[in-house]
This record gives sequence, C-alpha cells and structure tokens, in this order.
Amino acid sequence: MTLKRALITGASSGIGQATALRLANEGMDLVLLARRKDRLESLKKQIESEHKVKVILIEGDVRDYEGLEKAFAAKASDIDACDVLINNAGLASGTGKMSEIKPQEWDDMIDTNVKGLIALTRLLMPKFLQANRGHIVNIGSVAGRWVYPGGAVYCGTKFAVRAITDALRMEMIGTPIRVTNIEPGMVETEFSVVRLQDERKAKAVYQGMEPLLADDIADCIAWSLSRPPRVNIQELVIFPTDQVGVGPAYVHRR
Repeated sequence: MTLKRALITGASSGIGQATALRLANEGMDLVLLARRKDRLESLKKQIESEHKVKVILIEGDVRDYEGLEKAFAAKASDIDACDVLINNAGLASGTGKMSEIKPQEWDDMIDTNVKGLIALTRLLMPKFLQANRGHIVNIGSVAGRWVYPGGAVYCGTKFAVRAITDALRMEMIGTPIRVTNIEPGMVETEFSVVRLQDERKAKAVYQGMEPLLADDIADCIAWSLSRPPRVNIQELVIFPTDQVGVGPAYVHRR
C-alpha cells in the first residue's frame, strides 16, 4: 500500500513543519493545518519550490470542531484523498503544581492535546474506513509513560493519547488501517517557549545537554509510514542520548 496524502496538524512549526518537509521529500501530497496562516503560506511556498507535490492549507484550530467541519466540507475532495493523519498539534502550558495551575492552562492542554486529537480522528476515520486504507500517527510523549511534578495535567493528556491510540488500534483490527504512537523525549522546538512564555527560560531547559531535533522525530514518522502493509509500528519511544527513560527529568548535563 502506497500512502499518498497526509494531513498534518500543528504544521506551522516544530515537528509538524519538519514532518511536512520530510514527507514532501518522499513525494507525498500534504494538507497542512495550523492557526498561523503566514507560516503555513511560507511553508507551502518552500515545499512547492523544492518538490512536485500538492500542498493544501487549512487555517484552523484543532479545538474548534465546528470550524474544522466547515473547513473540511469546503475542501471535501482534498480531504477525501487523505490516507494519513498525523495528530501533531499539542502543547504544555505552565509548570505549576496542582495547587497552582490556572483554569486556562488546563483547558488549553486538554482541549488541544486530547479533544483536538479526538476531533481530527473522528473527522478522518470514516473516510479511512470507507476507502479501506489509512494510517494514523499520534504524537504522544514520554510524559505519557513517566510523570513529573509541575506536569500533572500535561502528563495526563499524554497518558490519554496513549490510551486513545491503543483503543483505536484495537478497533481497527481486521482492517488495513494502521495506528502508531510516537513518544519523544526532549525535543528542542518552540514547545518550551510556549510553555514558559520566556525565551531565556526556554533555552535553559536544554542547557548543557543535546536534545532531539524536530527532524529526528520526522524521520521516525516517515519510517513508520514506509513500512510494508503487514507491519504496524505500534509505538516508538525516542529519547536523546542525554536523557534516560526512567523519568523525563533524568537528564545528563555537561
């Protein structure tokens, strides 16, 4: 089965952007969804100047289900051609403990990381089932396996991603539709800037160690998609060498 078109959420930066560039290099058409129209347009221009692929842009928010329905209906033929969904959009907001976290922070994390992923999956799954083909890749986190103080809600959302992915995979048994969970450790993107709202503090998160790059995760996604139809990569847990999988905070710094 040759996959032809991927819908990527959170495509305007970080892992989403890197994945778009990588899959375009593999000859895959793209539907790129994000809130920042200017970044999407810049990415589209770059991809189309380098590759002979089709790039469709959707300016939207994964938290707005009704808005997504309307946007997808307006581009139904383009969406119907998708056979890959990469649920990449996600964020962490703040580092407060449960006694300190603000309602807006937990709303942003739950609505984006969990409800947004559910929304896109709900919109695309019927099309995949009707076409009898498809691959869903969810971007989870090692925080969906190991927890840390100041990350209770964020970790909870990534545990939810793992549970949803596992249940969806069970629901798809007997079909050719594959479901993969990619779970990175520390990746240097805009993630910490969004979380901390301070570029200096965000830079310090990676000080003295070598984190993963967005391209490293894009490589893992592309490899998972490229496996023959008999192979489903259920999950990949990916740490930088300077971080060990006994907890997200176990990091070697020089």
